[in-house]
Amino acid sequence: MGSGQVTSTSGLFDFQGKHVTVAGLGVSGVPAAKALHARGAVVTVVNDGDDARAREQAAELEALGITVRLGDGSSLPEGTELVVTAPGWQPGKPLFLAAEQAGVPVWGDVELAWRLRGPDAAPWLAVTGTNGKTTTVQMLASILKAAGLRTAAVGNIGVSLLDAVLGEEEYDVLAVELSSYQLHWAPSLRAHSAAVLNLAPDHLDWHGSMEAYARDKGRIYEGNKVACVYNVADKATEDLVREADVEEGCRAIGFTLGTPGPSQLGVVDGILVDRAFVENRHKNAQELAEVSDIHPPAPHNIANALAAAALARAFGVPATAVRDGLRAFRPDAHRIAHVADVDGVAYVDDSKATNTHAAEASLAAYESIVWIAGGLAKGATFDELVARSAKRLRGAVLIGADRALIRDALARHAPEVPVVDLDRTDTGAMLQAVAEAKRLARPGDTVLLAPACASMDMFTNYNQRGDAFAAAVRELGA
Repeated sequence: MGSGQVTSTSGLFDFQGKHVTVAGLGVSGVPAAKALHARGAVVTVVNDGDDARAREQAAELEALGITVRLGDGSSLPEGTELVVTAPGWQPGKPLFLAAEQAGVPVWGDVELAWRLRGPDAAPWLAVTGTNGKTTTVQMLASILKAAGLRTAAVGNIGVSLLDAVLGEEEYDVLAVELSSYQLHWAPSLRAHSAAVLNLAPDHLDWHGSMEAYARDKGRIYEGNKVACVYNVADKATEDLVREADVEEGCRAIGFTLGTPGPSQLGVVDGILVDRAFVENRHKNAQELAEVSDIHPPAPHNIANALAAAALARAFGVPATAVRDGLRAFRPDAHRIAHVADVDGVAYVDDSKATNTHAAEASLAAYESIVWIAGGLAKGATFDELVARSAKRLRGAVLIGADRALIRDALARHAPEVPVVDLDRTDTGAMLQAVAEAKRLARPGDTVLLAPACASMDMFTNYNQRGDAFAAAVRELGA
């Protein structure tokens, strides 16, 4: 890790009379525009779209005296001194190129929230990674609450950081989920401690390359005060720690599903163990919780729990709170959720597994699987996923627009696995997929929806896809 003191650039910023352009409406743009307007800024909102929802939001802002330009997200309004962007807007947009040429800084909503924090604001424990962010942040919040701390799970998780920072509720600490998009636009963010859970190719169309994607993820470590938490099994995360410029005394803390070394958290005989935040960590260890306290106790979820525990321990949380927080936690729907057992076969919904990295983690949790997969591949390839998971597959049922890519990978790496290729993309295909999976399954098997693909070819989102799977299973059981 780099050494030396990092001066935080957070603190109150004078927006009075400043001409600020907010790029994008939506979940982050509307609160950003309101917050800036309330602080005396002259705000103009630009938005690519001009649909009914956008017009409704525009009317709300215009009633406050904020200028909104719909259907015009490319040009930089004259006189702009600062751009605040929604996180999903790509860096190569003409608006940002114009800002760069004019020497105008660009902040994301996370950067704005960081700058608007008061001098006594709650510190942030921050989490990023390709997969597992939401679950880890929710686990962390559950542990912090078990320790009696006032906290909330915020950020990319659906609760706006601006709302958390500017709201009336007072917090002791915030559990913050950050996407690579948000980190790209947050140059002055300085977390108390942070974790990168894993790194796998994702959003490369946005970032331009794997190197740029990893670099943006690594920004989460910049200026950390106490701990940079990394995944021992994913060397790329440790490399990001080495490259980070942190405060003097900040430590690199690893988490592993194996036996932990000094300055690591890991697992010994079904027990989560801390050898990082104990006296004489070369000789001593602290028991935190049992693997059976984690729901579900799938390997990738145990890794999430260890990362959450590491951040909580970095904040001084006692071991008993780690145990109690993990026991109390239940994951959101569509995250490796057990739906039902039918005729001795378990049916599990992991519709949230929208990329190959997430699907591989899901497949690793079961021994004998009938796999329901497919959807929009988003440029992904499936050879590595299938090769690593082949020995667990009893059969596969493929749905969605890009199912042929998975079918071809199965033919190459698991030719003995029976495959059902459903040539239909209507939403009713899920009912047929579950029926075909039932036909392939034997008692003791798991029928697993882990699509490794996005859902928008057949469904509104992964939630609707998971709901369709659960409904089909219930109909099967009936």
